[in-house]
Amino acid sequence: MLRFIAILFSLVFLLAVSAAGGALYLFWHYGRGLPDYHQLAHYEPPITTRVYGGDGRLVAEYAVEKRAFVPLNAIPQRVVDAFLAAEDKNFYEHAGVDPWGVARAVIVNLRNKGLGADRRPVGASTITQQVAKNFLLTNEVSIERKIKEAILAFRIERAFTKDHILELYLNEIYLGMGNYGVAAAGLNYFNRALGDLSVAEAAYLAALPKAPNNYHPVRHAQAAKERRDWVIGRMYEDNRITRAEYEAAVAEPLVMRPRDENQMIVGADYFAEDIRRDLVARYGEEALYKGGLVVRSTVNADLQAHASKVLREGLESYDRRHGWRGPVTKIQAGQGWAQRLAAVPYPAGGEPWELAVVLSVSEQMAGIGLRNGSTGVIPFSALRWARPTLKEQHVGAPPRRPADVLQPGDVVLVEETAKGDDGKALPAGSYALRQIPKAEGALVAMDPHTGRVLAMVGGWSYSKSQFNRASQAMRQPGSSFKPFVYLTALENGYTPSSLVLDAPIALPQGPGLPLWRPKNYGGDFLGPTTLRVGIEKSRNLMTVRLAQAVGMDKIADYSNRFGIYDNLPRVLSMALGAGETTVLRLTAAYAMLVNGGKKITPTLVDRIQDRQGRTIFVHDKRFCEGCWPVQFANQDMPRLPDIREQIVDPVSAYQMVSILEGVIQRGTGRSVSVIGKPLAGKTGTSNDSFDVWFAGFSPDLAVAVFVGFDEPGTLGPKETGGSVAAPIFRDFMSYALKDKPPTPFRVPPGVRLVRVDAGTGRPAMPGDSRVILEAFKSTDPMPDEDERVLEGEGTESFSFQPLPEEGADAPAHGLVAPVAPQAPVTAPMPGGLY
Repeated sequence: MLRFIAILFSLVFLLAVSAAGGALYLFWHYGRGLPDYHQLAHYEPPITTRVYGGDGRLVAEYAVEKRAFVPLNAIPQRVVDAFLAAEDKNFYEHAGVDPWGVARAVIVNLRNKGLGADRRPVGASTITQQVAKNFLLTNEVSIERKIKEAILAFRIERAFTKDHILELYLNEIYLGMGNYGVAAAGLNYFNRALGDLSVAEAAYLAALPKAPNNYHPVRHAQAAKERRDWVIGRMYEDNRITRAEYEAAVAEPLVMRPRDENQMIVGADYFAEDIRRDLVARYGEEALYKGGLVVRSTVNADLQAHASKVLREGLESYDRRHGWRGPVTKIQAGQGWAQRLAAVPYPAGGEPWELAVVLSVSEQMAGIGLRNGSTGVIPFSALRWARPTLKEQHVGAPPRRPADVLQPGDVVLVEETAKGDDGKALPAGSYALRQIPKAEGALVAMDPHTGRVLAMVGGWSYSKSQFNRASQAMRQPGSSFKPFVYLTALENGYTPSSLVLDAPIALPQGPGLPLWRPKNYGGDFLGPTTLRVGIEKSRNLMTVRLAQAVGMDKIADYSNRFGIYDNLPRVLSMALGAGETTVLRLTAAYAMLVNGGKKITPTLVDRIQDRQGRTIFVHDKRFCEGCWPVQFANQDMPRLPDIREQIVDPVSAYQMVSILEGVIQRGTGRSVSVIGKPLAGKTGTSNDSFDVWFAGFSPDLAVAVFVGFDEPGTLGPKETGGSVAAPIFRDFMSYALKDKPPTPFRVPPGVRLVRVDAGTGRPAMPGDSRVILEAFKSTDPMPDEDERVLEGEGTESFSFQPLPEEGADAPAHGLVAPVAPQAPVTAPMPGGLY
């Protein structure tokens, strides 16, 4: 018996030694080339870059892995408890591998194999093992990987605290729908911060690591709820929640809550895309998609949403004036129409309208079917606009019945409406015919004092085209460039009352080329005309003569100062806006007029912070001395220095502001005057109405609008900046200024305000009806001292048309006779009607 016991003991000892030796060999063999786990001490996972608006609402997110890193001490205990209950209840007891868990997994896998079940092997991975796999290994299903995982788990447990390991796990784990980590998952599944998650919601997140795609809360709602309830049960069994909490959590429905639209800025897609390109240019794609940058943008959510709305309305209004281009496509209208309609791809840019098929056409309406299977009608009153489109944006005769526009089987875009085009009420189930505009446009709104872009819309729809026409499209500004030609003249000795001859001119273009004969838009001539009227009435011939006299070198210099062009060609046609620039650049240039001639740099970003919260970019470069005192003790408020470069005389800038105010009061921008607030601006129309503009400002807001086709072509006869772009500007400014007081334009020192006739520039006389306060520099000669007519060269014979109410006694050329001086008004009053 003793011999038997000795032999048995020896065998057991040998087996133990062999097992230990085998284990040591395995650890040596598989542990030789394992990754360095010490990198986990300095864990910097890919984190989502987020762009926020001025009010803190989210603009955009950029990430390879949607993740927000949250320290363990900031993760609520209920979330921690849920994951421990679901994944590793003995986490704080084992040394990296849970032997009891391994034993259970072996038994389950043997049972499944014995029953012939073709199932994926059940794992027994602890949280530490999952950290090893997720950070340092692959997802390969093999014994070799499990051994490596176990070896790394032991090493990690010796090197780091349990809390650090758990923090790594909760921030790294994949939880479906592109979400990594519990913070991102809580936000994107339930629109909640971690601290606001209920027990049931925390349990659902803890249910996901096993198989996120199998527990989608919408596609696999029943399986997801069962798995969630299992986690809740484990939490109760582990005494992590009470009985009452258990019952309440199980009874709570599993509801996915998408991101609240009130937390997102609507219509800022073009804005966000420009910021994305800027971040890539500054820091590279790695920092953008993995660096966790926090970007504070300049966008104003309210203005951005309204800018998108008014631009779309303006483009749609223009489009309807130029007729109906036909249906999206055609299908068979008979039985089975709903299935055929559902197969029609939704046209890009059609949102938020609905796709419908015409089922029938009568004398008064067209019957339609919608994608959801319901039906409706398009009354004829909602079809009257749909005249056929002809060449060169002309339109055919108005339709007389619905059949002139629609036929059964036509697939069209519609919008539910309560009123027809005639304003009369329509019955329920009525729809209006809609069409995606062919013309595109852009709008930029900017703070003129800082260059902060408050709103930017780059086209009809970002889904239709990601090309940003506000910052990327190079288009001809036309007459909206003229103010900078006239400003150059004001900087070089001219006054707003200086006269320039508005008459035909013919200029040589070079050997073998015909003479260049520019024309005014209306084909008329005003004769000797003031600079003010030249801008208000947008006179081309005056502008050419003025540019010839001042010199294109000087005009090019000023266009460069204002950032409109980088290198303007020195040819006179450039004075009429034949160069190319962007809406963003022109908005900034107009902003520098109203801010007193101070240089600003347009920006979409106020501040950028890295993942540690350090500021790595700030737009405002001013240093505020005294802004960070140890404590306040009744000292004066600190004053921020104005470090903006003065690029023109502030008095010259104000003179141009006053003249542009006249454009809205008496000139080509009169449609904007209905707002009833101090506004200034200028229309712009290129040759054949390829590009139409309106650029202008209030004292504290600069805005420019552009409309044109992506493939340049005429917008049609009589379509100008005043008829297409100005209404968009008007509607935007009406909304932006509705709650603002009527602030007058600021008058700088050195301005003399003199009562003059708005049409002639002469000092006003008693009884004159068109009297304004004209802005002169303190060094300017008064109108009676100024030899004001510039004839220029290349003048031909012309038919002189006198200014309205002026009479025909003014000379067509030569010097204007002196007039009696009028005592100047020196009170600092704003320009405009007196």
